[in-house]
Formats: sequence, C-alpha cells, structure tokens
Amino acid sequence: MSGGDNTPVAVITGGARGMGAATGLRLVAAGWRVALLDLGAASDAAGASDLPGPYRPATEAQLEATVAECGPTAEGHVVDVRDHVALTDVINGIVDRHGRLDAVVAASGAVAGGPPTWETSDDAWHTMIDVNLTGVFHLARATVPHLLARPEPRRGRFVAVASSAAHHGLPSLAAYSAAKHGVAGLVKALAAELGPTGVTANAVAPGSTTTPMLDASAAIYGLAEPGSFARQTRIQRAIDPDEIAQTIAWLCTDAPGALTGAVLDVDGGFRP
Repeated sequence: MSGGDNTPVAVITGGARGMGAATGLRLVAAGWRVALLDLGAASDAAGASDLPGPYRPATEAQLEATVAECGPTAEGHVVDVRDHVALTDVINGIVDRHGRLDAVVAASGAVAGGPPTWETSDDAWHTMIDVNLTGVFHLARATVPHLLARPEPRRGRFVAVASSAAHHGLPSLAAYSAAKHGVAGLVKALAAELGPTGVTANAVAPGSTTTPMLDASAAIYGLAEPGSFARQTRIQRAIDPDEIAQTIAWLCTDAPGALTGAVLDVDGGFRP
C-alpha cells in the first residue's frame, strides 16, 4: 500500500454526473479523496451503448469534466459495473494507491421500460437487473473486504442508491422496479451480515431527480417534459441531485453509526 495519510477515501460508481457526481463534490468539499467510476461511453448519441431504450450512459468526457470540477483529490476510472473482474481490479488499484477505503457509494444505474411486464424483452430485463442490481452486488463483493480490513474501531460505510421504485411497482418499468426492490433487499442483508463490525450498509431511495434518467423516464411515459413528475410529489417540484448527495454524504460520515439496513426516502413525498 502506498497511502499513509489520514484522508478518508470513497469510491463512487455512476460518478460522472447526476447524484454520483454531486456526491463526489460534496465529499471532496468535506476533505475526502474520491474515486469516480463510470461506464464512459464513447458518446451520448443514440446507439452509442448496449442499453435499451432512450437512456444514454455518461461519456468519458463527462467523467473527465467531473473529476476536473472536483479537483486534485479526485480521480476517474472507466469501468462497467457489470464486469466483476474489471471492477475488482480498479478497486484493488485504488486501495493499493491510497492505503485505505472508508466509504463506497453505488450510484450507477440505468432505466428502460415501456411495454407491460408480460411483453418486456429478455434483453431489457437482464440489462436492468445486471446494471441496477448485479452491479451493486459486484461493488459490494469488491469493496466490503477492504472496508473490513480497516483497523478497529472501524467506521466503514456502504451506501447504495435505490429509488422510489424500491417501494412501489411502477407501471411500464417492471424490470427497473424489480431491480431496485432487489437493491433494498441486498442492502438489508448486507447490514445483517456486517452486524457489529463497524461497517454499515444503507440505501437512499430518491424520487424524481433532475438527471438524465428522469429525462429518459419521461420519454418512456410519453411525457413532453420531465417536470410532469412533480405532480406525484408533495413538494410539487423535482429534486436537485445535490439534495440526494447531501443525504449520501452524511451516510458516509461517522455520525450515523447506529443506522444500518435502512432505506431512506428522499423523494419529496412521492405519491404514485
């Protein structure tokens, strides 16, 4: 290990934009080193990825821009969370360089849908499960051993981004809803296994947040603009990614040491 200072280190998947990028900025401002991981598509043009539907993943240029905005204590890595071997190699390299890992944020995701459940294609189903659920599992498998390797009394944190869809069955989004329900279950099981180790596992369930995923969701539902989703919240507006990031960043700190196995709704009072 080449690290040695006391600066805490966080890994964030989906770190190029949206909630992941906002969380990176929050943690850097609080004195953390952050490693931002993302798919790094060649471009944001239609057909530039293997993801079905209107959603386009973040590009490598967007990842580089976010790393630059975060500053010298940030680094970027292009990796697909569906590739466990590649993801594990990246994580191991980060820990080797910095000598520690203190918090992990699973913020990568994608959305696809449209047809009813019984007409959902195998491709759409498997992609939603692979990106939104298996990707979180891969990240936990690659990082939790490093969190547990911290000296006692350890304060490791694993935080996953779920969704309002983790609590509700959303029409036209069966595969996405199933995956996000799975994220909630995975985090609760992980918390039970980690028990008194000092490593906690929690999830945040955002509502309609102004990210490219919300734009894609509007397209799936045939809405003219994503602001229409505001009618489904008690606050009657979309949520800013930084509002989600504030909760995630807090979960990464020492303060919520007694909170584990929770799925925190930051959804503006979502009413499906």
